[in-house]
Amino acid sequence: MREKILNKICSRLCKSWVVSCILTQASSSIMASKRISKELMDLQRDPPTNCSAGPVAANMFRWQATIMGPPDSPYAGGVFHVNVDFPSDYPFKPPKVSFKTQVFHPNVNSNGSICLDILKEQWSPALTISKVLLSICSLLTDPNPEDPLVPEIAHMYKTDRAKYEATARSWTQKYAV
Repeated sequence: MREKILNKICSRLCKSWVVSCILTQASSSIMASKRISKELMDLQRDPPTNCSAGPVAANMFRWQATIMGPPDSPYAGGVFHVNVDFPSDYPFKPPKVSFKTQVFHPNVNSNGSICLDILKEQWSPALTISKVLLSICSLLTDPNPEDPLVPEIAHMYKTDRAKYEATARSWTQKYAV
């Protein structure tokens, strides 16, 4: 008898916990949706220099961004496409951002992954996708060879800047024009 009562209590607690988790996840997703919508409106009203972004089709959690290569960099004249995937608990977790366009850079690997502190341990809910895009533009102008994703390119950047810039320009012409 006592075992049946305990099983009933456990069953109710488990159901209650599952429902609570589902509701929490749903409200988190709704909150993320509102924040993403607000950021889209802000971006359309006041876009960052040399950047644009917006949802892919009707999916507010998946965006495509475009970054124009900064004029004072070997990426000048290039048009770089970037994927942005927002998690359901955005802005408490950072978006996943990656280059679709191949780019020769010490902080970007062949899969398009970007090594940028604000996309990882330095993420803050106060940051916006607009600030992330500006940070990526800044990274194109000023790579961080001390925290590379591609050590060989970082080494070239540090030891033979002319070769690095020529290769980056060549890749920009080949893949981003």
